[in-house]
Amino acid sequence: MYRGSECRISQPHFTVIGMTDEREVWFPPKVRDAIAEGRVFSGGKRHHEIVAPLLPEDARWIDITVPLDAVFKEYANESEVVVFASGDPLFFGIANTLRREFPEAELTVFPSFNSLQLLAHRMELAYAGMCTVSLTGRPWDGFDRAVIRGERLIGALTDRHKTPSMIARRLLDYGYDNYAMTVGECLGNKEEERVRAFASLEEAAGADYRFPNCLILEQIRPRPHPFGLPEHDFALLDGRVNMITKMPIRLLTLSQLDLARRSSFWDVGFCTGSVSIEARLQFPHLQVTSFEIREAGRELMEQNARKFGAPGITALIGDFLAFDLSGLPAPDAVFIGGHGGRLVEMLRRIDSVLLPGGVIVFNAVSEQSQHLFREGIAAIGRRITGEMRVAVNDFNPILIMRAE
Repeated sequence: MYRGSECRISQPHFTVIGMTDEREVWFPPKVRDAIAEGRVFSGGKRHHEIVAPLLPEDARWIDITVPLDAVFKEYANESEVVVFASGDPLFFGIANTLRREFPEAELTVFPSFNSLQLLAHRMELAYAGMCTVSLTGRPWDGFDRAVIRGERLIGALTDRHKTPSMIARRLLDYGYDNYAMTVGECLGNKEEERVRAFASLEEAAGADYRFPNCLILEQIRPRPHPFGLPEHDFALLDGRVNMITKMPIRLLTLSQLDLARRSSFWDVGFCTGSVSIEARLQFPHLQVTSFEIREAGRELMEQNARKFGAPGITALIGDFLAFDLSGLPAPDAVFIGGHGGRLVEMLRRIDSVLLPGGVIVFNAVSEQSQHLFREGIAAIGRRITGEMRVAVNDFNPILIMRAE
């Protein structure tokens, strides 16, 4: 949060004006008055090209470029700033950023249609129930959640890196070919505007696009979303069926983790990735971070995540006890699927990062592993709050142990 210099008495007043890419720009009288009375203006280079003829002769312009800290520093030295933005400045826009960085500043917003609204209008699409996500300088999280949930309509704001072709490829990579894509380019610019509905995601993945652009995905058929993935459908470690958590055990384990109200889940010793993938599909709001010491786990996780449509899992290969955990999202739920005889050390490491109120679940396959878990939990000052003994077919019973 930008606080500015100690000598500054107050934060600036921002007038934020939304606009389209229309070159013959029209603003209502109140907006024209704000421009005429302004002296310091800001926006992207594209905005400047459009509004330059409307600015006062003595106008000062501040380009919005990254890093934004330099821009905010300039804003902080002004009492009034008029900011031009694309579409609705409160729709994933600069107005939200200004509120965060200048919490005490006064804000006046004049919205325009955002690009997804314009695209829906061009498509004559009833978009009231559309799920909207932004990939503009943002990770895939929101987009992946919408796709896994099977949203009927998804509107996505893009940037120069997460392009429509990259989005189409991601959908295809994870088996979500049940969407049709329509892309709007340079919406509002009469000379350059283009709207294309693609016959397939393969066609969309191979196309080139003008920038700026956005897209709308329409579900053309539902994708199966089973509650519980059969273990025989997974790619296995050396074909060994004993190295995967069986579906009934997996579902009971996830229930003990109470993932519906968690935000960050760690799967330590993921092997085939079955627990991570099941968690991702059943609870798409989760950040899932998975650890596996065997190099073979890398390909297994990628292969299985793509097969079952589970994008967004962070898979880390190497010794869990040697990882630098400081840059990872701290967990509030942890499942230990493998420990290599170092369970007590693992529990100490997990305890150092587990969020308050967090839970640890371990599936014990022997009395020795039960003893190690109890010993480790006692050593970190936690307690066992639940135990459930389960046997599947002819396999040995497993004790699902929960600690808080």
